[in-house]
Amino acid sequence: MATFAFSGRTRAGQTVTGERIAETIEAAMSALRREQIMVTKIDPVKAKAPAAAKPVAKGKKVPAKNLAIFTRQFSVMIDAGLPLVQCLDILGKQEEDKAFSAVILETRAEVEGGASLADAMRKFPRAFDALFTNMIAAGEAGGILDTILKRLATYIEKNVKLKGQVKSAMIYPVAVLVIAAVVVGAILWKVIPTFANLFAGLGAELPLPTRIVIGLSNSLVKFMPIVIAAIVGGSFAFNRYYATDAGRRTVDRFLLKLPVLGLILRKVAVARFCRTLATLLGSGVPILDGLEITAKTAGNAIIEDAIMATRASIERGETVSAPLRDTNVFPPMVTQMINVGETTGALDNMLGKIADFYEEEVDTAVAGLLTLLEPLMIAFLGVVVGGIVVSMYMPIFDLISKLSH
Repeated sequence: MATFAFSGRTRAGQTVTGERIAETIEAAMSALRREQIMVTKIDPVKAKAPAAAKPVAKGKKVPAKNLAIFTRQFSVMIDAGLPLVQCLDILGKQEEDKAFSAVILETRAEVEGGASLADAMRKFPRAFDALFTNMIAAGEAGGILDTILKRLATYIEKNVKLKGQVKSAMIYPVAVLVIAAVVVGAILWKVIPTFANLFAGLGAELPLPTRIVIGLSNSLVKFMPIVIAAIVGGSFAFNRYYATDAGRRTVDRFLLKLPVLGLILRKVAVARFCRTLATLLGSGVPILDGLEITAKTAGNAIIEDAIMATRASIERGETVSAPLRDTNVFPPMVTQMINVGETTGALDNMLGKIADFYEEEVDTAVAGLLTLLEPLMIAFLGVVVGGIVVSMYMPIFDLISKLSH
């Protein structure tokens, strides 16, 4: 079927223009004659050139939640038997994130041009990381792309959940500390100077706590620009230091040694390591490639070093469990279960069970941490704010006591 643009006149002499869809120009003219239109001009409509594709934002990382939804929907479509290009076209057009939508549609264009899905996705490393593309390549090679996509979707969903648990453990104490700092700062900046002027007018001798609070208030008002500059400069210097290899290792080692939070971070790292490696091995990715990809997604420099040391040992012919045990980073239970998995030839299944166990451990640890922090934070706020209030009223109490005598 083609589209034809026409112009003509009706029996009443009125000029009309429009378009008709027909197989041939003769069929279009016949249809117009049946509508009692005398055609004066008719031509095929030239197909419009496709709109130029917007440049893909390769520097923007795709949100994990969007990637999880994309992967889950992709697996369902492939399982239903839809062609690969059609799947990518539908998913790209319905994606709400504009940058990710552009990536998907560009991937579709690459596949249409003859590239494999894995090779097309490798051109967008900020959207599809090495783990994703290697698993896609294994799925294409084995003819099990739908199964691989389901595994990927499950992995990403569990990873999103794990990150959410860590954030929930961090957000509460940070939020309370920020609120406390804002409240205390506002009191020292606006309220305390009023009391200080009042006490100066009375000429009374102030108790030590009151003098300390007034001194802090004066310092805050006087040195506020310096304090703000110090905070901004300190944050910038820390980010620059953490960007270096030595700085990242120092900070990550310190985080792992923290009393309660360090234990949670270690469990998160173990769960992520086991889940990632289990997903890769179960998809047919070679163990050396799997360990290298897992190290890059570890999220902690110390864990990454331990995994790469294990990979080097395996290259020399050793087992997985022995070098992991020698790193002293992974708990003994993990290395023992990995050893059992190697012995029975079911390493990927054993890693999946370890990941399940440690994800539940993270759940329990986060819940326990929040339960512990809530009363501590309330007590902290009460002591700080209450201490300031009491120190301000102490001179008033002394004055009332003297007047009563």
